[in-house]
Formats: sequence, structure tokens, C-alpha cells
Amino acid sequence: MTSGPPPEAWLRGPLPGIAAQLQPVAHALVQAIEDAERLTAGVGTRDAWTSPGSAATIGFHLRHAAGSLDRLLTYARGEALTDEQRAALAAEKELTPGVQVADLVRALRDTIERAMAQLRSTPTEALDETRAVGRAGHPSTVRGLLYHAGEHTARHIGQVSTTLKALDPGT
Repeated sequence: MTSGPPPEAWLRGPLPGIAAQLQPVAHALVQAIEDAERLTAGVGTRDAWTSPGSAATIGFHLRHAAGSLDRLLTYARGEALTDEQRAALAAEKELTPGVQVADLVRALRDTIERAMAQLRSTPTEALDETRAVGRAGHPSTVRGLLYHAGEHTARHIGQVSTTLKALDPGT
């Protein structure tokens, strides 16, 4: 038996209650929240809202990861965005130095938990149903939206790691 950190989420086997076709999405989301929690442990509010070299802040990436995941899940359900979701989108880039990192990570965790519930309840026969995205109604499918939700969330958590390195090159 080896000690140390557990393997990445995709190496731990299937997640219960989630269709095989959606396991990659679920694994990406599990890895994203684990990485977000690990990466931001000890990150202070000042660093969360610092923009090194004009890069997006850690706070933005965390807020956008949760917000975009919520919006993509909405489209996957075949629903339009609410006024509240549109307002949240408009506010994502705002610097809000009073917002704590732990609150942003908690919001991301909550959104990922809702995403996991949606993955569990998504019938496989619905995966290739067409969905319209955004005001322009760009065509996608349930599968396309859910896969993009996983990879997009993971991409922004990766940016948290990069921004942390830019803030403290010694890490």
C-alpha cells in the first residue's frame, strides 16, 4: 500500500449513479473542486484579487468556474438563463476584495454538487438532444454542454494554479 495523495479522480474508478458516458465529466468536476480546495488553502483575500501581469485574478477564476458551470447546466436542461444568472455573469469580472477565497470555493463546491446531481439524473437517451446556447441560440447537445462544463471548469482551476505561480514564482 502506498502513502501520499490519492490518485487523480479519473483513476479512482466509476462514480456511483453516473452513466458511463458522463464519467469523464464527473471526474473532471471532482478533480476541479479537489484542486481548488488544495490550491487555495492559505490564499489570502489580497492575493485572491491581485492581477499579476494583467492576468485574471484567482477570485475571477473561482467565481467564473462556478458561474459558467451553472449556466452550462441550465442550457443542458433546455432552460434559458434567469435574470439572476445574467446579473451574476455581468458581475464576474468585478474586483470584490471583500469576498473571501473560502466563500468562492464554497460556491464552486455547491455548484459542482448540483452538477453531480444533474449528471446522475440525466438519461443517456437525452445526451444527443439538441440544445440552444446563449442569446444567439448556438447549437449544441446535452452531451456537448456537459462535456464542455467539465473541461471549462477544469481549465479555470488550472488557471488558479498558474496565477498562484505568477504571484509567488517560488512555488
